Amino acid sequence: MTHQEFGWDSPSKVKIYAQSWMPDSKKFKTPKAIILVIHGLGEHSGRYKHLAEYFCAKGIGVLANDRSGHGKSGAKKGHIAKYAQTLDDIVKLHSEASRRFPNTPVFLYGHSMGGGIVLNYILRKKKIGLKGCIATGPALKLAFEPSKFMVSLGKFMRGIWPSFSQNNELDVNQVSRDKAVVKAYVDDPLVHSKITSETGIGLLEFGKYALENVGKLNLPVLVMHGSSDGLTSPEGTKEFAQKAEGDITLKIWDGLYHEIHNEPEQQEVFDYTYQWIQSKL
Repeated sequence: MTHQEFGWDSPSKVKIYAQSWMPDSKKFKTPKAIILVIHGLGEHSGRYKHLAEYFCAKGIGVLANDRSGHGKSGAKKGHIAKYAQTLDDIVKLHSEASRRFPNTPVFLYGHSMGGGIVLNYILRKKKIGLKGCIATGPALKLAFEPSKFMVSLGKFMRGIWPSFSQNNELDVNQVSRDKAVVKAYVDDPLVHSKITSETGIGLLEFGKYALENVGKLNLPVLVMHGSSDGLTSPEGTKEFAQKAEGDITLKIWDGLYHEIHNEPEQQEVFDYTYQWIQSKL
């Protein structure tokens, strides 16, 4: 596996950090597919290295970036100047994949906040040139009731002070049943618990948009959720799948928490995802 770092300036002139992991060129002349990974709230692309290792061993490359206000990218922690700019990250990653490997199929993969973003991308964009889309634990509905005061404050501040920051109120113990994963999450200096009014309200709006506008899909979609997710709602994912028309696959993982790719059953999750990708190639 080979690793490279790259980046770009966002529409708000924020330095965006990105990285790629590619299969060993001695084993695979060119990747048989590329996955674009869009991470969740408060985390960063580096937390998907193990996912990249799995897929690179199968001959599939991975590109990912740290969103504005996350990881090694610039901006205030948890802040995106305009939430819709999250879609621009996908455009940039896709352009980079196409530049490197013009004829290689590309899949979109988003988790949690990233899951809501990728589903919005395929619903809002018409000609996207992707082979398929995967969303895990997508932020369509929250699994807990957010503070009404915090939401009201966020909506109010969004208009006058969009970078106003609050704690995201996420219970870190809901990330995974694996205590080592939770400890690594807590100890990770690039993980944070901040969210600004623009980011928070944008996240909620994107979830609502996806559920209200899902219909005929223009590409194959795989949505997966842990049944015991305490952060984003499995019911929201089920609702999306029920409303969708076309090539939609729903997989609910019994007993798994929020990060299904970081649960003790992660090998099963990766194998299932790989088999789905293989079926679309």
